[in-house]
Formats: sequence, structure tokens, C-alpha cells
Amino acid sequence: MSAARRVRTRHPVGNWEDALVTGNGRQGALVHSTAERVRLTLGHERLFLPVTEPLPAPATASLLPELRELLRRGRSREAAGRITEFAAREHPGYADTRWIDPLVGAAVLSFAPRGPRPGPVTRTCDLDSGLVTEELPDGTVHRAFASRPDDAVVVELASPGGLDGTLRLTALEETPPVPMAVAPEAAPGLLTLRADFPERPPGGLSGYTVTCAVSAEGGRVGVGGEGLDLRGVRRLRLVARVRVDGFAASAGIPEDFAGALERHRAVHGDLMSRFRLELEGGPAHPDALGEDLLAAGAAPDLIARLVDAGRYAIISSCGDLPPTLQGVWSGTYDPPWRSGYTFDGNLPSALAALHTTGTPELMTGLFDLLDGMADDLAENARRLYGCRGILLPAHASTSGRHNHFGPEWCLTCWTAGAAWTSRLYWDHYSHTRDRAFLRERALPFLTAAAEFHEDFLTDEGFSPSYSPENTPGDGGGQAAVNATMDVAAVRDLVRNLLRAHRVLGVPGSRRWARLGARLPGYRVAPGGELAEWAGPAGPVGQTERHAHRHASHLYPLWYETDPALASPRLRAAAVAAVRARLEWWRGQESDEMAFGLVQLGLAAANLGLAAEAHETLSLLATRYWRPTLVPTHNRGSLFNVDIGGGFPAVAAAMLARSAEGRLDLLPALPREWASGRVEGLRARGGVVVELLEWSGDRARARLRAVEPRETVVALPGGERRKVDLVPDRTVSLQFPMVAGEESNRFEISSTTPLAGG
Repeated sequence: MSAARRVRTRHPVGNWEDALVTGNGRQGALVHSTAERVRLTLGHERLFLPVTEPLPAPATASLLPELRELLRRGRSREAAGRITEFAAREHPGYADTRWIDPLVGAAVLSFAPRGPRPGPVTRTCDLDSGLVTEELPDGTVHRAFASRPDDAVVVELASPGGLDGTLRLTALEETPPVPMAVAPEAAPGLLTLRADFPERPPGGLSGYTVTCAVSAEGGRVGVGGEGLDLRGVRRLRLVARVRVDGFAASAGIPEDFAGALERHRAVHGDLMSRFRLELEGGPAHPDALGEDLLAAGAAPDLIARLVDAGRYAIISSCGDLPPTLQGVWSGTYDPPWRSGYTFDGNLPSALAALHTTGTPELMTGLFDLLDGMADDLAENARRLYGCRGILLPAHASTSGRHNHFGPEWCLTCWTAGAAWTSRLYWDHYSHTRDRAFLRERALPFLTAAAEFHEDFLTDEGFSPSYSPENTPGDGGGQAAVNATMDVAAVRDLVRNLLRAHRVLGVPGSRRWARLGARLPGYRVAPGGELAEWAGPAGPVGQTERHAHRHASHLYPLWYETDPALASPRLRAAAVAAVRARLEWWRGQESDEMAFGLVQLGLAAANLGLAAEAHETLSLLATRYWRPTLVPTHNRGSLFNVDIGGGFPAVAAAMLARSAEGRLDLLPALPREWASGRVEGLRARGGVVVELLEWSGDRARARLRAVEPRETVVALPGGERRKVDLVPDRTVSLQFPMVAGEESNRFEISSTTPLAGG
């Protein structure tokens, strides 16, 4: 039986960012107690503070000829400035950068004991059940979890000497940036908090309610002011819920803590159990403290534990909506970047492992979110560029309108968002083989994304264009022409459209083949790297700048590799680009935006660069996790879940690389992982790697597929075997391991090539 997966820490709590987390996707709780105060900050996935009215995207379509001429002449900063000047004249709300509505915390549920006993608090999170336990110095034990079946945060406090103190439900201990009327109330067996936003902008949230049902064993509970006064209570059970106005919520109260926990464990535990990675080497004691594990460095055991911790954070924050920058949690009214959904890197990283680690149903929140934004996305395309189809903003929360941009961060120039997201639709089909999804949801989205580029693309390619969030080395602004990301994402979109038409047997593929033939190819920079801007270099060329946190030009290597990179010249350029960007990440100045390392790691794994892929995981492991094993955005700071999905995605990519009809086992296995075992890897083509284990010079695998299919399995050293896979029977393979460079041979094949590079 596999060991239990848990996180344990005694690291002192400074604020809510030091919390252990529990969540059911819709409701979440930050658990961050001290000896002086038991504390949970409650949240909800739809609780976006109504700060800013969404405006129509600026009608800059009329500027397009002028913008293209400015970019043709290399006047990048001026082009971006023209957009913001025009928008501000059209609507005064664009005079300053317009931010999205932020995800905020709902309330703090706290218990303050009389005469607390000082000392450390031992805190544990059971990743297989979502149960957080805190042991206080006076013997009080606090347990909490966010139940999926009951859609509530269920809490228990018990003390051998009896609980004496005050139980309260209060708003966050900050001043909100908008008027907010908060009314807490206490009654026998119930705490409530009602919050209203009397000056909300049109379409904004009107308010929310937090309820906390209270039941006690022994002692006495009395109403005192805005809280409940406890005297000698042996055990206290609480059921807390956040209800956001306009959205349905559960109303029942679970009868007992243990029963509610078992119901939740059955659902949450199933999601966690679908994937498990075990790597031998380094300390493996299950009760090692998180702070000690991190201090010991990137041993194989730490890598495996962080894979579990990352998957836990993402599973716990996938509900009706996908995770925000902070999942389903927030302890502030002003989170960094207002939290929300950042489509040009953060959200794709958070979702990156849902397919490969066996939880594809959790992707539904993304597709539902985009369905709800459909009208806004079409309006963005029409107003910004006069195009059909859809245009996805880089940053959004309560609407899909393209409102967030400025002269430096010229985000309206980024047009690849819908094309990139189309890959996630295709991958959902590729992993699940759900043809109804492909026909009814994926194909319409892919078609709308491609229609935009049919209209937008010129003989010069993509203009304007944008490589988040980098500036060409010889440029004065981020607005650009032919960013490699744009080229790669639309090439990928066309390939997937052609495949979708073929799978579904619907006409129209010639149209998309014509779009593919219009697309630019890739460029090799003078230094030998895959260029970040694919347009030709010249007097107003766009040169490389490797000292940057994004690696957007490596998009062709994050999913299925672009067939163009079968070219030895382009493959060598891609390797050089990975190494150039990784060299910058080794330095001390590279301390922010951890998901840039995810981008590098995925590319390195796809190229078979085992050492480089492992180095990205090592940098991620030693810089971007708190002792709670909750990930951060910057080195040691800023609560953020992006690499919660990205970290296990890189590990999975090192163990299996897949394309339709092709599976490569152990394509980027580093020397540090001398032996190991993985269960539940999922691959494109509907292939399931039920087991893959290796040790010494031997390895074995068990494979099946969700539908009958022939698959080419590539093994270390270059051997290839054709296997017939079916759903109800596994195929076992045994094969030798091959040491050295030959163990990671790089091959690309495709049945759907594109013209142009």
C-alpha cells in the first residue's frame, strides 16, 4: 500500500499567506492559526469585489493601418501609445490602466481562547482527504476541510480541558476599496455575516452571505455581542458556507464531522488517487516538516511530494470555474494583479497537469467560463480589429471584455489567446476521445478562433503582435510583429482544426489548409536560438532578449511539437533557446513569475533535454514553495497556484511524451531519478499508462486505451514497437534502459504538416 500523502509544518504563521489550504473548488478555507487565535479565512470562487465597471473594448479597428505602418517603421512604443490615447478619448475610464474585479476573502471565522498558552502550533494537511489539522500548545485540536458533497467548510475544535473563549465571524481586517456594508450577527447555534455593495457598478456583485451553524458538546455557549461566548465546551462543530448573490448554494447541514469527512474523502480522494509518482532517493519520512524538506534541496523525494502538493492545490480549487491566480483562496481585498484569470501564461500553467494526471473532468470549469464570455470575446474581435471570430483578453475575471492594457503592457496587441486556449479544447478530446465534446464545444471554439485570424492575418503576417511580456532587444516597446508565440499558436490551431474535421467527417478542411499556408515560418536568431519574433531581422528588426521571465517563443514545444521542429536546424535552435533562457534563470535577479520555469521545463522535456528539464524542477522546488508546500509566484513570496499545475506537468512530460498515435516513454529521465514508479499517466490518443517503473537497467510499463487503437510506443534508446490497445485489457511491456544521450532521442512525426517553415 502506498504511503499516505501529507504536509506537516511548525513554521510560524505571519499572515494568511502562511495558511494551509482546503477547498472543494467552490468554497475554500485558508487555515492559519496561532497559539493566540484559531483562524480560518473563508472564500468562494465567485466572490469578485465589484470595483470596476467593464467597458466595451476600445474601437481601435480604425487605427489598424496606422499601427501597422508605425510597426513597419520600428516605432513600437508609439504604436502602443496610440492605442491608449485613442481609448482614453473614446472613454475617460481608459485614462488610467483599468483593472479587473479582484477575488477577495469573504470572512474570518475565529476562536480566541482566554489565557492562551504560548508555543508552536503543529499543522498538518492530509492531501488525500483535504483535512487540515492544527494542534495548539494547550492541547486544543482544530480540524477543518471543505466538503465537495456538502459544499461547505466543516470544522471541529476539541480540547481536553474545555474550550473557553470567543467565537466570531467577521469581515477581513482591511479597509475595502469600495463601500461595503457588513452586518455580522450572532444567535443561538448560528453566526452570520451579510455584506452588501450599495454602490456597485452595473453588472457587479450585489453582495454575499456567510453562515456558520454551531453545535457544542458539554459546557455552555452564550450569545455575546457579535460572537458566541464558550465556557467549558468539550467539542465544537461548525458548518460554514459562503453564498454569493445570484448563484445557487447548498443548504443542508451534515449530521456529524466523521461522516461528512468520509463522504468528502470518497470524492476528493478519488481525484488525488488517479496519479501517483514515487522517486527513490533522499529523505522519505512521511512526517518530515515542510521547512526541513525544502531546506534539504531538490532530492527526488521532494520532487514527488511537490507533485502531490501541486495537484492538491489545483484539484481543491477547480469547481464551477477554473482556478484564479490564487485558486479559490484570498485573504485580502487587494490581491496581486487582482487575482482573476490570466490567459497569457498563468492559467494555462495551473491547468497543465489536469489531463496528464487523470482528472480531465476538472477542465470543464474553463470551458464553461469561456462559454459565459462568448459575446464579449466576439465584441473584442470586432471593436479592436474589425474581425470576425473571437479575441481573448490576457486578463479577466467577471467579464471577457478587453479592458486591461497600457502603453507599456500593450495587451491588446496579443491576439493568440483564443488559439492557445483552442489547444486545451483539442487536448481534452485527445485525452478523453469524447467526440460529442469535440463536435459540440471544441469545433465551434476552434472555428471562431481561426475566423479571427482569417481576417487579421496580412501578407506580412501578424501585425500588431506581442510576446508576453518581453521587449525586443533593439526595441523601445513591447508591441511587435510576428511574435513566435502567435505564429506557433495559430499553426497549432490550424493543425487541430484539420484533425477535428477529419475525425468528425465534416467538410471545410480546405479552408483551414489555406489559412495554414498563409502563416509565417520560424526564424533562427543570429546567435543560433529559435527567435522570439519570427519576422525578418533588418534595420528595424526584432532581436533577442533572454533576460526575461516568460518563454513564449517556446510554445511549439509545450504540447504536441510543431512538425517544423523536425528540422535539425530548428531543433538545434530550440535547444539553444532553452539553454539561453535557463542561463538567466540561474541568476539571483530571476526571482519572480515561477511559471516561466514551467514553460522552460515543458520545452526541455519535449526536446529530450533531461538535465535541463530536471534543473527547471529543481529551481522551482527550492525557490517557490512555502513550508506549507503551497506554491508562490515570486521567490518565497506571493501566494499563487500557477505552478501547482505546472510542476506536476513538467514531471509528467519527462516521463511520457505523446502525440496522436505516438507515445514516448521516459523521454527525459534525469540521472537523479535512478529508480521510480508512476501510476495513472494519461497521454494523447486516449492512452493510459497504468504503470511505468524503472530501476537499474530495466523498465516495464502497462498500457491500455480508452478506445481501441494502434499506438507506436517509443522506448529509451530509439526502439519502437507497435501495440494494439483496448479499454478492458492492459498490454505489458518490458524494456532495457539506455544510459547517456541515446536514452533521450528526439524524434517528431506528424500526419498533419503545414506549409511555411
